Amino acid sequence: MRLYLKYCLINMKSQMQYKLSFFLVILGQFLSAFTVFFSVFFMFSIFNAVDGFTYGQVLLCFAIVGMAFSIAELVSSGFAVFSFMLGSGTFDRILVRPQGAVFQVLASRMDLSRLGITVQSIIILCWAVPNSGVNWTWDKISTLCLMIICGSVIFSCLFLIQASFAFFTTEGLEFMNALTYGGREHGRYPFSIYGRGVLSFLTYVIPLALFQYYPLLYLIGRASSMWYMFTPVLGLLFLIPSYAFFRFGLSRYKSTGS
Repeated sequence: MRLYLKYCLINMKSQMQYKLSFFLVILGQFLSAFTVFFSVFFMFSIFNAVDGFTYGQVLLCFAIVGMAFSIAELVSSGFAVFSFMLGSGTFDRILVRPQGAVFQVLASRMDLSRLGITVQSIIILCWAVPNSGVNWTWDKISTLCLMIICGSVIFSCLFLIQASFAFFTTEGLEFMNALTYGGREHGRYPFSIYGRGVLSFLTYVIPLALFQYYPLLYLIGRASSMWYMFTPVLGLLFLIPSYAFFRFGLSRYKSTGS
């Protein structure tokens, strides 16, 4: 942990070299994120509910997914540029160091500009919490925390899988953006509105619904079983195939010779 914090400090210092540019980028991220928010706002100016979910409940879902994704993107941005590390030969240097490859890639880069999206999500969450109709008991508060924490881990796993494909293709595969950035965009609404097939896929294959949809049902009172409270924790099992795929790709890795 101490070594990771040192990496974080180095990343922060490097990105703060041009302070004005740094804060303008954060501001730009913050303002541009509201374009998505306004699409939800205008939709509910016409409709009272979507699949039975009210405006406050959808905004609660919107804020949770946005916060989880922005944290994952901030922490796991090293995986987003992994293909460049392979092409430039930087990854070869990582392999001769004593620390694990995943840790070094993870700590090599932190995109602090994503703080703009995180701040926007916090603002929306602060509005949605008292307006969602949820009776905020200790178990509901714990569920909310689990949704954000486990959601950021699941999104990070998707970035790890995206990076792992680069072992076989050298370049990153754009189709994974449909699951990472697409998961964020479509996750602003409960996944049930897209149909049973999509909900099943996002439950049993890519477990985005385990941290978004099912615990949301528990929060708003549609499900009473405490099992729904712990579905985000169940989603952490996604770490196993994600890491296994990275290790499989690493075992097949051949240097680009750069």
